[in-house]
Amino acid sequence: MTQNFKALVLTYKTAPVAVREQVSLNEAGVKQFLHFIRDYAVTTDVLVVSTCNRTEIYYVSDKDYSTEIFRGLALIKQIEAGFEQHFTLLDGLQAVNHLLEVAIGLDAQVVGDLQISGQVKNAYQWSADENMAGPFLHRLMHTIFFLNKRVVQETSFRDGAASISYAAKELAEDVTMSLRDPKVLLLGVGEIGQDFCLNLVNSSLQNVMILNRTADKAEKLAQKCGFRAGSIDLLQEELAKADVVVSSVSGNEPLVTRELLKDMKILSHKFFIDLSMPRSIEPSIEEIPGAIVYNLDDIQEKTNEAVEKRKASIPRIREMIRETIAEFEDWSKEMIVSPTIQKLKNTLEKIRQEELVRYMKNAKPEEAEKLEEMSRSLMQKILKYPVLQLKAACKRGDAESLSEMLHELFNLERVTEKK
Repeated sequence: MTQNFKALVLTYKTAPVAVREQVSLNEAGVKQFLHFIRDYAVTTDVLVVSTCNRTEIYYVSDKDYSTEIFRGLALIKQIEAGFEQHFTLLDGLQAVNHLLEVAIGLDAQVVGDLQISGQVKNAYQWSADENMAGPFLHRLMHTIFFLNKRVVQETSFRDGAASISYAAKELAEDVTMSLRDPKVLLLGVGEIGQDFCLNLVNSSLQNVMILNRTADKAEKLAQKCGFRAGSIDLLQEELAKADVVVSSVSGNEPLVTRELLKDMKILSHKFFIDLSMPRSIEPSIEEIPGAIVYNLDDIQEKTNEAVEKRKASIPRIREMIRETIAEFEDWSKEMIVSPTIQKLKNTLEKIRQEELVRYMKNAKPEEAEKLEEMSRSLMQKILKYPVLQLKAACKRGDAESLSEMLHELFNLERVTEKK
């Protein structure tokens, strides 16, 4: 089954941000896309991972459905042709390996970023919600979950502030270390804003106000984290109160401007952390006495040390991925003989039941119980050896011939047809 696993991959490595924005999908978009693929492609086990850095479509089929998938993406996103050239098609173990590297954070823009693991998990949940996750994807995703545990337990790959949002949290803690109950103002609840806010939950910063253009989204996040929330209309009022302002809003023009702060008295220091691209905090704010602005480049420096430590773990991570893929490939090969094993079980069970009927007619209750137990144990022992041989044949690559022989010996197809 692994040989039919395919991936259409577009990432920050193959496409500029303008193209990534074009093809990016939210939850509703992913589910709509899944419906399209189900209607226009003969596929199973479909997974769509879409973030600010990547859009990737995984599916199982013996046919390449790239044309149909691109047509569906163009229709859903209302975009012109041309984006297709930024996608790469991966097959079989290449596709499995890529998904493992993505889910672990090995392929992340910030190596080891834990956020992508959650995004892949969400994508899997959406596939399951739409009944697009079959046995192959279920097994592959649980293999990934187990690998993630091993990575955390056996390596230092996840240590340190190597994600932008986590580094911003640490920076906010550092600059307010001397303040008692510092006030944090978060602007925007997009992906990075949410992640930053979740990182604050167990931090020393608990006096947090969240503002967003859509107040309902801010309120939901605030309730989840135990903070306060409001509409962006409160911006000037909350800016005056805040010790740290963290902005992750999107837009072509800065939201926090020097003009907005011109009459504001800064008694000591006010810190501005800009997580947006394009920037949402006007750099000239730093000309105001007491105002200090940090941008993405400044925060990136804070992640460099952690990234270098994580890179040292990469050889071990790759070794773990190779081990995981080998185990998963063994399981995938065994799936090929699974129908034969099931047919053999059914055939032996049918024989067992027929013989029990013959011998149970005059048996006492205690004898009947022993006959049932003995016959079931005997069947399991008889079944054990062909099953072990089939699984061994899978690893050798000659399971098909042994499977055919078992069909002939036990007349499995005929039994199945009667049933």
